Amino acid sequence: MGAPFTVEHRDAATRGRAGTLRLAHGEVRTPAFVPLATRGAVRGLLPREVAGVGYEMVLGNTYHLLLDPGPDVIARHGGLHGFMGWSRPIITDSGGFQVFSMGHGSVADEIKGRRRPGGDDGSVLAIEEEGVRFRSYFDGAERMLSPESSMAVQAALGSDVALAFDECTPFHVSREYTEGSTERTHRWLERCLSWHGEHGPPDQLLFGIVQGGVYEDLRRDSARRVATSGCPGVAIGGSLGRDKAQMREVVGWATDELSRHADAAPRHLLGVGEVDDLVQGVELGVDLFDCAVPTRLARHGMALVPEPDRRWRTDLTKADSRDSLEPVLPGCRCEACAGGYSRAYLRHLIRARELTGMRLLTVHNLTFIADVMADLRAALAAGRLAETAAALRSGAAPVGPAAGSR
Repeated sequence: MGAPFTVEHRDAATRGRAGTLRLAHGEVRTPAFVPLATRGAVRGLLPREVAGVGYEMVLGNTYHLLLDPGPDVIARHGGLHGFMGWSRPIITDSGGFQVFSMGHGSVADEIKGRRRPGGDDGSVLAIEEEGVRFRSYFDGAERMLSPESSMAVQAALGSDVALAFDECTPFHVSREYTEGSTERTHRWLERCLSWHGEHGPPDQLLFGIVQGGVYEDLRRDSARRVATSGCPGVAIGGSLGRDKAQMREVVGWATDELSRHADAAPRHLLGVGEVDDLVQGVELGVDLFDCAVPTRLARHGMALVPEPDRRWRTDLTKADSRDSLEPVLPGCRCEACAGGYSRAYLRHLIRARELTGMRLLTVHNLTFIADVMADLRAALAAGRLAETAAALRSGAAPVGPAAGSR
């Protein structure tokens, strides 16, 4: 298959770059956003609808798919591609984020989506060198997830990209804990590489994960160690700070080190998807992003719009949309806007809890993000990243697929 990633354009003033990631199930043009297909589906949409918006890769959730329906069931369907009917690339997380965030009490109920009778949603029982023992929110059974078992599940899922098992350290822990946790993540990476090298699918790439919390020396050291580990790609995870300024600093430390030690490897920033964070991430040299924001907002009646002062969103459940004949965003190519559906109609559907409303807003929000990324890719190719970034930050509507022809 050759080198999996090619950088084709670079921005002269930042670390921004555009390229192509070549995977077993197709190519992904970067920088790119990756929608979440948590349980084998992008919430509310068919695979053809996701592809129709312009997405080339989705992210499956190892933790949830492990608990139900289980990797054996999915493997009998030809892996996650066959199970969900998605023929394009898939990346799977390691399960570490879900296990540890549950232990620290920060995973939203809506992501879990299902609870045990009696309300016990699962919890971490012990963090050990071998792995993590936790209680399943699905049936209450005690389970173990380790570097080896995470790799085995992802092998059964047959994803194009697997993520190494890591501890996702939260923001509020001490430096001492963060340092010990990061060291354990590095030891677990070695075990993931060993298992994957011996048993993993030959066409599946393994990305290591940079940790280190908000401490510069720990972040830079982690980035160097992952970059030199032999992984063909690198993800940046864990706590990125208390605010956007600190997040920019933390991500910048990581991408600076990756530029020095593994410039040819693709970089995936985990769990980031706000519009301004995507623009900033591209400037810092990030190639891939994933986040629940676009689909989660849609389920709550929130639509993405080019309004920076309102965090690029508008709440269609509010009274000011009740009589509006306007689409969510005039000129938007999505089915909700181009199809002539008014804000008043969408408000009615959301308030009536009609699934059609959720679906239309999900398509709109994913189209908005896809168009932001298309604009950034076109800007990098044309050498005008600064102008496009400034326009998006100031409230310009993304152009989308037509951006390359401007």
